[in-house]
Amino acid sequence: MKFKVGDRVETIDDAISGTISKITGTSITVEDKDGFGLEFEENELMLSASGRTLRSAIYDADIEAVKSEKEIKKRRSAPSVKPKERNAPKFEVDLHIHHLTKSIKHMSSFDMLNLQLDTARGQLEFAIRKRIPKVVFIHGVGEGVLRQELETLFSRYRNVTYYDADFKTYGLGATEVKIFQNVEP
Repeated sequence: MKFKVGDRVETIDDAISGTISKITGTSITVEDKDGFGLEFEENELMLSASGRTLRSAIYDADIEAVKSEKEIKKRRSAPSVKPKERNAPKFEVDLHIHHLTKSIKHMSSFDMLNLQLDTARGQLEFAIRKRIPKVVFIHGVGEGVLRQELETLFSRYRNVTYYDADFKTYGLGATEVKIFQNVEP
């Protein structure tokens, strides 16, 4: 509602009426019948027409306009994340040999195992440096040699705990590592 200097106004919440003497932005100074200058915000005032009382102003008002003015604006809700997804690991390391090298033609089993362990060690060190809280090492089921070696590797770190990864997602062939940031490695 636009007011101008000289308009007769009443306050919405109090029984104060007067004439607008000064307007500064949304702040309006109203001079009451005793000559005192009172300061109000624009949304606290309403025009008082000659012959209209506060009661008639309320009953003659546009109800829908008043309702829309008083409505609380709804905040946009953030996309909901399921609890399982919230705690889901963000960093996965696949240790299957065909993901680590182009050819295993001239590699022995020992060489392949060392390549997998070096990759796991490097990725774990990277996750610790970058403060990544959880890492999943996908090693496959197999005979369990790589899994045992990984457990030996992880047990050397004081700031790491490890356990089987989520069965629904990875099956039996993955180990999840949780990295604690406040413990020295």
